[in-house]
Amino acid sequence: MTGPGANALWYAQQLTTGGLQGWIQQNIVPLILLGIAIIMLWIGGRGDNAGVARRSIGLLIGLIALGIAVSGNGPRVGEFLANLIVG
Repeated sequence: MTGPGANALWYAQQLTTGGLQGWIQQNIVPLILLGIAIIMLWIGGRGDNAGVARRSIGLLIGLIALGIAVSGNGPRVGEFLANLIVG
């Protein structure tokens, strides 16, 4: 294929999501963590320590899932968990 269509096809094949992933990891993830910290401090400041403890468990699970997603080790973690069950 020649002409302008060939250039467009070549550029389309070179597109990746690496830049977007890096931007999300460097900008959005820290903002999410900052928001979580502010909410936990606000709840703790009201004296609801039991509420902070309850929410911390859910947040910890969410942060673990976020860490697995960001690191790209999802398949290895899934295989490890499956081996715990299956043996």
